[in-house]
Amino acid sequence: MSEERTDKLHIRLNVGDTTIPMRIFPEEEEKYRRAAKLIRSTVTHYTSRAQGKKSATDILYMALIDIALKYEDEVERNDTAPFTDMLTRLTSEIEDALGASKA
Repeated sequence: MSEERTDKLHIRLNVGDTTIPMRIFPEEEEKYRRAAKLIRSTVTHYTSRAQGKKSATDILYMALIDIALKYEDEVERNDTAPFTDMLTRLTSEIEDALGASKA
């Protein structure tokens, strides 16, 4: 039976005009703080461009879409399936060529 970790930290993240209390593992604190900073900077960017034209909720959604698109780009960029498929085909062709040269 695995034991549940109890060494969680209590931190507060400032996002927009909200402070969010979190319980996290100590080794994840820096990632959470970077994520909150990314959210703040993205919201600030859209606020400076759309303040007075869009509601605060719309600005948050625009920031959310921006961050999600960056995430999707990163996932797509790190997709190794095409390389694995190509290596499998090349390996097969090399094995076929080596087998044909032995005959």
